[in-house]
Amino acid sequence: MGIPILILGESGSGKSCSLRNFKENEIGIFNVAGKPLPFKSNLPKVNNATYADIIKGLKLGKVKSYVIDDSQYLMAFEMFDRAKEVGYNKFTDICLNMRNLLDFIVKQTPDDYIVHFLHHAEITDTGKIKAKTCGKMLDNQLTLEGLFSIVLLCKADGQEHYFETQSDGYTTCKSPMRYVQF
Repeated sequence: MGIPILILGESGSGKSCSLRNFKENEIGIFNVAGKPLPFKSNLPKVNNATYADIIKGLKLGKVKSYVIDDSQYLMAFEMFDRAKEVGYNKFTDICLNMRNLLDFIVKQTPDDYIVHFLHHAEITDTGKIKAKTCGKMLDNQLTLEGLFSIVLLCKADGQEHYFETQSDGYTTCKSPMRYVQF
């Protein structure tokens, strides 16, 4: 059973930049948007990664830690690709594709795999910070954060970047002690 970790944050909060501390043989990056990393790197990455690319890469298992940077674009790009379709089916498919990826990680990868989902956050009308999604089905029926045992919030205060590990009542952060080492 692989361990998916959700790392939320606004653009520029340091999600991608936090990868600079990894060495080449420690992590594989699935770069969904194909954007350059914010630091000079020889880290292995698959640009413009799709669900199929991610599953194929995880099956190859060259390393034990992976990153999907920026995972919300898996949903957003599919939404744009299907923008002219009418009906509810496209929303169902988008939701299922994300859920199926998480199921694959949890049920079909080795126990020592860690897959970090770097994901943009949004603020709700009630002021809560949550994962950005592409529709009410994920928000109302699934709650993306509920599928992760670890949800971190990447923050910057003007002087440093850091991860928030527990909710203050306005975030969905959580980090059970059995997984997180400090």
